[in-house]
Amino acid sequence: MVHKKTCILVVEDDSRMLRLEQLTLEKEGYTVALSQSGEDALEALAEANPSLVLLDVGLPGMDGFTTCQRIREFSQVPIIMLTAKDVNDDKVRGLESGADDYVTKPFLASELAARVKAALRRSTYGSPAAAPSFHCGDLLVDFAKNRVSKAGQEVFLSSTEYRLLCYLTRHAGRIVTRDQILERIWGEEYLGEAHLLHVTIGRLRQKLGDDPRKPRYIITRRGIGYTFSQEHVLAAAS
Repeated sequence: MVHKKTCILVVEDDSRMLRLEQLTLEKEGYTVALSQSGEDALEALAEANPSLVLLDVGLPGMDGFTTCQRIREFSQVPIIMLTAKDVNDDKVRGLESGADDYVTKPFLASELAARVKAALRRSTYGSPAAAPSFHCGDLLVDFAKNRVSKAGQEVFLSSTEYRLLCYLTRHAGRIVTRDQILERIWGEEYLGEAHLLHVTIGRLRQKLGDDPRKPRYIITRRGIGYTFSQEHVLAAAS
C-alpha cells in the first residue's frame, strides 16, 4: 500500500469507468481526484497537485491528446493515457503528446495498478550521478539540480524524458541496447516494447533540437540501440 497523500487525478467521461478506476486506485491506497473533461482536468491539476494523471483519450470537447499537450506546457507530472484496444495510432499519438505510458481498454484492475505503480517509481529521479553535470557542446545536464539547458536556455522535459537523457549521457560514447534502456527506464515488464522507446527518443530529440538525420547528441545504432555522442564533451558522469 502507498501513502495516503499520493494523489492520482483520473480524467474520464464515462461514469462507469470513472468509478471503476477510482475504486481500483483507492484499493491500492491512493487518494483520487476526479475530472470528466480536459478543461476541468487543467483546473483540478492545479488544485489537487497530483503525483500522476490517468487520462482517457476520448474526452468530449478537448480530447485527451490536446489535454496532455496542455499539461506538458507547465507540468512534468507522469501521465498514463487510456486508449482503445489495439489502436496503435492512439498509443503513438498519446506518447507523442507527452504521455509517459498507456493502458489499453478493457484492462484488468491489476494491470492498471501495476502501470500506475511503475510510473510513480520512474518519476523519482534516483541517486545522483558520479559527476555533478554533463556538458556536450552547448548542452548542459545538471544532475544535482535535475535541470537541462541548451545555450543557456532551460529545456523542459518530462520525468521520463529526463531519466532517459540522464541514462544516455551517463553512458556517453557507449552503445546501450533497446532492452537495456527499456528495463532501466521503464522496468523489465516493458522489455520488447520498442515503439515506446522510439517515440520517447523522438520527443527528446525534438526538445534538444537534435536532427535524427544529422544527430549531434543521440545516435541510432540500427538493430542494436543508441549511443550519446562524446563529441565536444567537457565533463561526463560514468
